[in-house]
Amino acid sequence: MMNFLGIVLTGLVVGLLARAIKPGDDRLGWLMTILLGIAGSFVATYVGVAMNWYEQGETAGWIASIVGAMALLLLYNLLRRKP
Repeated sequence: MMNFLGIVLTGLVVGLLARAIKPGDDRLGWLMTILLGIAGSFVATYVGVAMNWYEQGETAGWIASIVGAMALLLLYNLLRRKP
């Protein structure tokens, strides 16, 4: 149970940082911010460890998680954009 809470809190922090760094108005709720952060962390960790750029738990993983969440946020905004 504590591991799940840790994942949610990490996702929230990463999602909030990604939304704060990326320019523009992002109208996302708390749940979407958490899911965005979790997905960004997962993707960045998977790619970074698979490419041997860093090991799990390193500071580069946090930075990559934020960059991954920003990329997903950009993709989300592109897909959700109304013509």
